Order: sequence, then C-alpha cells, then structure tokens
Amino acid sequence: MRQTYTLYGWHLSYFTGKALCYLRYKQVDHVLKAVNLFTLTRTIKKKTGAAVMPVLKTPSGEWIQDTSEIIDYIESLHHMNPVTPNTPVQEFASTLLEAWGDEWWVPIAMHTRWNYPENFALFEQDAGKALLPWAPRFLQNKAAQRPAKMLRGMLPFVGIVPEQYNTMNEWTVHMLDALNRHFEQLPFLLGERPSLGDFGLVGTMYGHLGRDPWPKRELIEPRTHLNAWLERMKNPAVHADKLLLGNDEIPASLNPIFKSIFEEFIPMVAQVGELATQHAQQNGLNQRLPRRIGEVTTTMGGKPFKRGALPYMIWMMQRALDCYAHMADSDKHDVRTWLKQHNAEHILRLNLPRVERRALTVAVTALPPKHMEKAA
Repeated sequence: MRQTYTLYGWHLSYFTGKALCYLRYKQVDHVLKAVNLFTLTRTIKKKTGAAVMPVLKTPSGEWIQDTSEIIDYIESLHHMNPVTPNTPVQEFASTLLEAWGDEWWVPIAMHTRWNYPENFALFEQDAGKALLPWAPRFLQNKAAQRPAKMLRGMLPFVGIVPEQYNTMNEWTVHMLDALNRHFEQLPFLLGERPSLGDFGLVGTMYGHLGRDPWPKRELIEPRTHLNAWLERMKNPAVHADKLLLGNDEIPASLNPIFKSIFEEFIPMVAQVGELATQHAQQNGLNQRLPRRIGEVTTTMGGKPFKRGALPYMIWMMQRALDCYAHMADSDKHDVRTWLKQHNAEHILRLNLPRVERRALTVAVTALPPKHMEKAA
C-alpha cells in the first residue's frame, strides 16, 4: 500500500507554495487538500496549537506545521534529491537564503496583494470556495471576508504603511531585477537544481507575486528569466538529477541578494533578538512570547524601514547558526572565509537568545552568552 502525505493548504498561501514545490521536488506521494473552515479552526488548531496553514499530515498520523520542519522531516526519511548542499559554504548560504525568503519578503508579498484591489477577486474566489466548499457563492464570498479582514489588519504589523510604500516598491523592483539577472545565468540559485534557498524564495513568488493578477502582470512576467525560474519551481523534479555549482561556489550574481541579507535582514533579526532577551529577563524563560514584541527599524534599499518585531525570525536564524556550529573546523574556516569577502563574519557572533518554536511564535529557553555573563 502506498504511503501518501496530505498537505493542507491553499494555492494562494505564502508557505503552502514553498511546501508544495518541495514535495513535488522530493517526488514523495502527496495530495494537496484545500483547508476548509472546520479543518482550519478545529482540527489543525487542535493538532498544532494554531489555526494555520500549511500543515503536513504524515502516513503515520503525525501533524507537522512549520515548512522548515516539514522539510527536515521529509529529508530525514527520503534521502533522494537532498535540498541541503553537501559542501559547507553552499549549505550555510542556503540556510540564510531560506530564512531571508521566509521572513524578509513577507511585507512585499502582503503589500503587492492587499494594496492593489484587482487582486481581491482571486482571493475571494479561492478562499471562499476552500472554506465553504458546499455553500452557495454568496456565502463563500462572505466567508472569505473574515481572513481578508484579518490579513489586512496585519499590514501595519509588518511595516506596510503609506509612508513606506515607495521604499518597498523601489526595493522590490531592484531585487527582482537582480534575481532576473541571476536567473539569466543559472536556472536556480546555486546551480542546475534547486536547493533550500530556492524553496525559501518560492514562497513569496508562488502564491503571491507570481499568482496575484497585479504583481504577476507588472512584476514577474516582464522579467522573463525570473518567471522561467518560477515555472521550473512548480515542476522541479525534472531537475533533481542535475548538479549544484562545483568547488562550493557561491555565484557573484547573488551578491545583491546577500547584501540584503547581511545589511538589511540580519540587523533586523539582531534587534528582535535583543527585544526577546529583554522580554525573557522581565517575564522568565520558557514563556511563550507574543507574536509581536515591539518595533524595529532596519533599512530597505538604503532607506529606513520600520516594522513589527516578530520573534519567530530568531528561530529561523538560529537554524542557520546551528548549521555552522555543527560543522567540522575546516568547514567553518571555509564559511568564515566566504563571509569575510562580504564583510559579514560578525553574523556568526550574533547575540541571540536560544529559542524553541511554539506554534506561530517562540519561547526563550536560554539568554545570550553576553547577558548570562552580566547576570553572573
């Protein structure tokens, strides 16, 4: 009897796209099941602690909520076509790219969806049909209003306010142009097949920028090489037997992307880490943090960008730093050498608290070393 995984999600969902493309790449038997209202608010919430998507139900009956943990789980059981590179610099770089794709692009995806009204008809159709598949159209439309209202209400939460629209628009054009130039040279981020970073990036492209009518027409389709990459990511299994770049190379065409990671994303995570540390000092360890613990200001394209401090991104960065920590000394040397080329070796010394994932947020389990030294 074939063992089939069930992925609960919607095509319009940011992270469903990431998980779906990954499962297609791994060529494991799976089905995508649209989440209805009962499954979302009752079953999934009971199984994972949050009404969230996507969620993977395994053949053995386990329910796995986070896409990074979904990938970890599948990789541990299905060893063909690994998405983690087997050389140190590419491995570390791919974990950074995944974290950047998962966390940094969220404001761009939400801005290009909710601030362009022509996109709503597709959301209303998809969400309504999924939530109440048995109901008449007018009830489906009404059901879609609730998640739409919730998501619109989150826009300021992630920095989507009128005074920052131009900053986001300019950054998006610059970054999509950079990605388009890269994909003119290579089919995927690190070579001839996708790796972890591609699946991090595809989240924002699959369900949002590459599917919503306005950004698809205005941003993705005119950039033919980026659009071709997105089409490859929708059917990535045909590239599974290809190779990544040799000699542990990170292509120079990704320099603008890593500039964003090192100069925009990492400083934001560092500030969120400091706020999480302060929260833990005041409230104790092992307490579930709020989804938002204040505000941080970083830069986007050289301009100030203010947004909510979401402690979940600490967990994503922790995964990258753990990847480095578990390497052999010679491999660590190679990673440090690459980071020095970008004046970014300092990211290995980020003073982040140790966190544990708790559904959609985290709990601090240990203070950063510097704070523990002060406490002592």
